[in-house]
Amino acid sequence: MKKADIGVALYILAAFVMFIVTIPSWMLDIFLAINIAVAFTIMFTVMFSKEVLDMSYFPTMLLFTTIFRIALNVSSTKLILTTGDPGNVVETFGEYVGGGDLIVGAIVFIILILIQFMVINKGSERVAEVTARFTLDAMPGKQMAIDADLNTGAITDAEAKKRRDKIQEEASFFGSMDGAVKYVKGDATAGLIITAVNIIGGIAMGMLRQNMDISAALQKYTILTIGDGLVSQIPSLLISLSTGVLVTKGSKDADFGTVLVSQLFGIPKALYIVGGVIAFLGIVTPLNPIIFITLGVVFIVVARVMQGTIETAGIEEEANEEEVAAEEIRQPENVNSLLQVDPIELEFGYGIIPLADVNQGGDLLDRVVMIRRQIALELGTVVPIIRLRDNIQLNPNQYIIKIKGIQVSEGEILFDHYMAMNPGYVEEEITGIPTFEPSFHLPAIWISESQRERAESMGYTVVDPPSIIATHLTQVIREHIAELLSRQDTQNLINNIKEPNPTLIEELVPKMLGVGEIQKVLQNLLNEGISIRDLLTIFETLADYATTTRDTDILTEYVRQALKRAISSKFFPNNETTSVITLDPMLEQKIMGSVKQTETGAYLNLDPDTTKMIMKSVESESKKLEDMGRSVIVITSPIVRIYFKRLTEEYYKDLIVVSYNEVESSVELQSVGMISINDNLAG
Repeated sequence: MKKADIGVALYILAAFVMFIVTIPSWMLDIFLAINIAVAFTIMFTVMFSKEVLDMSYFPTMLLFTTIFRIALNVSSTKLILTTGDPGNVVETFGEYVGGGDLIVGAIVFIILILIQFMVINKGSERVAEVTARFTLDAMPGKQMAIDADLNTGAITDAEAKKRRDKIQEEASFFGSMDGAVKYVKGDATAGLIITAVNIIGGIAMGMLRQNMDISAALQKYTILTIGDGLVSQIPSLLISLSTGVLVTKGSKDADFGTVLVSQLFGIPKALYIVGGVIAFLGIVTPLNPIIFITLGVVFIVVARVMQGTIETAGIEEEANEEEVAAEEIRQPENVNSLLQVDPIELEFGYGIIPLADVNQGGDLLDRVVMIRRQIALELGTVVPIIRLRDNIQLNPNQYIIKIKGIQVSEGEILFDHYMAMNPGYVEEEITGIPTFEPSFHLPAIWISESQRERAESMGYTVVDPPSIIATHLTQVIREHIAELLSRQDTQNLINNIKEPNPTLIEELVPKMLGVGEIQKVLQNLLNEGISIRDLLTIFETLADYATTTRDTDILTEYVRQALKRAISSKFFPNNETTSVITLDPMLEQKIMGSVKQTETGAYLNLDPDTTKMIMKSVESESKKLEDMGRSVIVITSPIVRIYFKRLTEEYYKDLIVVSYNEVESSVELQSVGMISINDNLAG
């Protein structure tokens, strides 16, 4: 056992021994002195502790000291009634502190009891009760604040755990204090009862056993009993005071004495007024002028000193603030931290906070995790961390999505409502608030919870607000996933494939292609929704063709041809006959004739009139497939595909353009139209 454990065990054991065994008066003197020392130690420790949790075992201390004090009362009572000699400490308190007079001692004792029982104990009990209630009521709000800071990245998981533990400790402490204050209150009551019993018992013992008259017995035993009460109640009063100080303590940043003095004497104006009033009373009233005028002057001098101190501190603080500000400007890392931009941000108004707060049943954070997982499986790339934060400048139910710090999309939801969308075959209408689905801008209706089952039974697609936000965020990420793929992300993908395929990577990087060139190829694939999950095939193809060209556009076409199984599965599922649009061979020749090669890559140099005619033809031919309810897919020659896609993506972003070499032989295609321009333009 540790020495501290042995000491605590002996302290409690001594109390129980005193209940049973009559100890000699000299030993009682030692224990009484220890009791007084422990009481002073507790009081000053409480005063100078900076936080209430620094005394987290205070309720246990109250219990131990109360038991020890009651045991001392029992032992002193035995000695008073049996021998009439309770020791030096009790006699000194009875004769010296009580003035050696029965009436004076009784009055002093009663005053101490009243102060402790009616003032300190009662106030401490009420404060402890209210503090415990408020602390428990505030726990959910504090937990939410911690979760919010954690979600926004303001604190780490370790800091969040530390704060949660502290909140739990505070709740446990104040709950224990609410009950522990009853120990002190009961101790004061017990002391009063024991004193009364001792006086009656002492008079009886003196008259019956020692043949004393009633006045002599009353004088002797009452003084000893009052001494016993005083020596017991003074430590009890100190601990009661400690309890009151601890439960009313508000400062967490400074010592008790420092805060108390600074708050009491920290306003010079108040001290000037007090000094003037005290001096005025000494001049115009019969009160002792020397005392009152001197005291008034002292207050005025203290006020002047405090005023000078405050002015000096203000100047120093201002200088320190300027120095700190200048130092912040000088430090480049502080400026650099401001330059960091989150790749993806979801900002929302305060009305959407419950959807992101786990404590309120919100699952938006879980959905964000699932989005990253879904994109990784679907496109084979890792989505950067998605930052969620509330923004009071937004409307309560509004949210915005930012890519690299720039807003790219927004939406608005109705809390406690559902979005109902007609898939196209529902004829019966349902009442609600008209709106548009934010991801694809489809017409929809906001309906209440009570309308949900009816809407679903009618055939409407019903979606809850978290799903709306998650779907919108997923769509935005898909659209911008190419630009989110950085060189470092590309290097990480290379490292993942390098361990099982070291020969391939050693041959390809950096001998044939650099990380930036591989990044461009992967971005080209992602930009058209092609998964890069099969990195082995992609890198093998790059290694095959990088010896003949380093043009990333051409390399992308080779990779697409190598991935034709995946492309066919994506755009031509189940090997069904698929309706497509083809390009007029004359138009293909026109496009290839307009390709210009430069050191930075190839580009298409078509005149505006030709481009306008091509776009008009694309629009008219696409309408045929749209009227059939089919996706618009354009089939071109391999050499033309990349340039036609570049030409049309500004006008028709979702237009699917594939080459014949990217289609599996088992896929059946049916041409329902041809994109062309007239002979004059073609010529």
